[in-house]
Amino acid sequence: MGEFIVAVAEQPFLRQALLAGLLASIGCGLIGPFVVVKRIAFLAGGIAHSVLGGMGAALYFGFDPLLGALAAAVISALLIGWVRLTWHTGEDTAIGALWAIGMAVGILFIAQTPGYTTDLMSFLFGNILLVPTRELWFMGFLDLALLVVVALLYRHFIAVAFDEDFARLRGLPVAALYLLLLVLVALTVVLMIQVVGLILVIALLTLPAAMAGQWTHSITGMMVAATLLGAAITSGGLALSYAPDLPPGPTIILLAGALYLVSALTAGVARRARAPRPDA
Repeated sequence: MGEFIVAVAEQPFLRQALLAGLLASIGCGLIGPFVVVKRIAFLAGGIAHSVLGGMGAALYFGFDPLLGALAAAVISALLIGWVRLTWHTGEDTAIGALWAIGMAVGILFIAQTPGYTTDLMSFLFGNILLVPTRELWFMGFLDLALLVVVALLYRHFIAVAFDEDFARLRGLPVAALYLLLLVLVALTVVLMIQVVGLILVIALLTLPAAMAGQWTHSITGMMVAATLLGAAITSGGLALSYAPDLPPGPTIILLAGALYLVSALTAGVARRARAPRPDA
């Protein structure tokens, strides 16, 4: 750990990697609790994996891959949301098909890109050590957009996340809010691509929020705790991967998974300890 701290002080790319992890953690903290409470991790996974199609197309036509990812994420979110709202049977199959088609299209575009030099593995598993300054600004802009929308529509999202029927009785546009929530999930996915990649993004989106939910019962509390946990996990994973020269993305996810198991076991023990015991 001491070696990593010295390296952070000396190496600008490590400081940028830490900043990228912190920026991704803000998005995780804001949107992850809604994904966990609403139980839409599978839908979020469909959005995440469909993004590769947009990135591949952008590379093929000479555009910035992140712009392609952003466009594909929003389109996928709206399409998957429409499937979820209109199909009462077989929605899992349809979403799984969109998931696979998006990845297949992306791989085909990338394979056919003239003079292709971009590493596909960095898209799939992330490359936090190579995040350029302009992408940090892009991540900051996405965080700001997420923060503004969530702050403005916080109570509406709470109503839709916990009880759609009650929200509908209150006259809220449930379908529009649901689609907007999926668009926010899409923006968060794009935010985390550089940190852990498309394959592992759902773990970072859900695990900090799930851990937070084991210890707090309010969405606001989950947001704060998930943001802090995300920051600790990304920074800790980066530190753990430095000395043995391991890939940072998978290391971050393994750390998140280990902490989730510890949190789940500890929370279970705490609940049993608080439970009233029957009279002897």
